[in-house]
Amino acid sequence: MNTSDCLELLHSRQSHNKLVAPAPTKEQLSNMFKAALRAPDHALLKPWRFRVFEGKSLDRLGELFVKASLEENSELSEAKLEKIKNKPHRAPMVIIASAVLKEHPKVPHVEQILSTGASVQNLLMAAHFQGIGAMWRTGGLAFNHCLMDLLGLDQDEVIVGFVYLGKEEGDKRKLKPTPHEEHIFYITE
Repeated sequence: MNTSDCLELLHSRQSHNKLVAPAPTKEQLSNMFKAALRAPDHALLKPWRFRVFEGKSLDRLGELFVKASLEENSELSEAKLEKIKNKPHRAPMVIIASAVLKEHPKVPHVEQILSTGASVQNLLMAAHFQGIGAMWRTGGLAFNHCLMDLLGLDQDEVIVGFVYLGKEEGDKRKLKPTPHEEHIFYITE
């Protein structure tokens, strides 16, 4: 693959919210995690954690989503609870990415969260390079402390996002041109 091909892949990545089976294979997952673990990591703290859900564990994750949501709001309607329960089934695989925050004199927590975000981006790019559809989501459940407890996260661990993976179904949204010039400021003096 030449530089032009690599750049085209980078420029063409987009989220896709209609994902169906099959889930990524073990080999594809291995490639994604190898890429994820190459993210910038000041002081080599390796703050990243990835919990992989597929098959029946998606049902269990849906149950945890409901339980955590009810802890925040016990008056949710049955329709809303059913929608929450089915969130993990938007794709055949869901990876919960989290950051284990460590006290370090030179690496503040925000930098460790950014490192984890960079690892998720690497994972998304590795998925895209292999023809796997992906969507990175957050939402209220990413900040729900009850869910963090139910998932067995460490006391100093936070969710960075839910990565949905599978085969893209339906038409892709047409990529809109992104004029990068309005986001770049060159400081020359």
